[in-house]
Amino acid sequence: MMMMPALYSAALMLLLLPGTLTGFIYHADTDPVPIHVEVQNSLLGEPPLTFSTHVAPRGILLGALKRLMASNSDFKFTYTEDPNYGPYLESVNGVAGNDKEHTYWELLVQTPDGKITRPDVGIGCYIPSANEKIILKFTKW
Repeated sequence: MMMMPALYSAALMLLLLPGTLTGFIYHADTDPVPIHVEVQNSLLGEPPLTFSTHVAPRGILLGALKRLMASNSDFKFTYTEDPNYGPYLESVNGVAGNDKEHTYWELLVQTPDGKITRPDVGIGCYIPSANEKIILKFTKW
């Protein structure tokens, strides 16, 4: 019977040690992850605007966009918090999606090897990798 408390203590220690079960240990001094943000307006044919910023290691895109907006007056965005699906991009640089006109901001990701994908999550859940180009594309559905 004395073995049960010892097993319980060992299991509890595994849960309390950061990174024990996941293999990931967060260090506050870890280098930030550099990314690029490109704003495209496919409806007006304007040249894209490209910005450089960074995200915390394993940080979400929303944090990087907020950091970019705070550090660069040429980039502004708004988002709406949906109670079921989380934050979604509403406007970029004063241009907002419109249901009547069937316009919206599409989130795309270009990896360093040039492959472009549409993530299956939004700005509140997407975790960028180093040197990715995050494409915010104003388009129609």
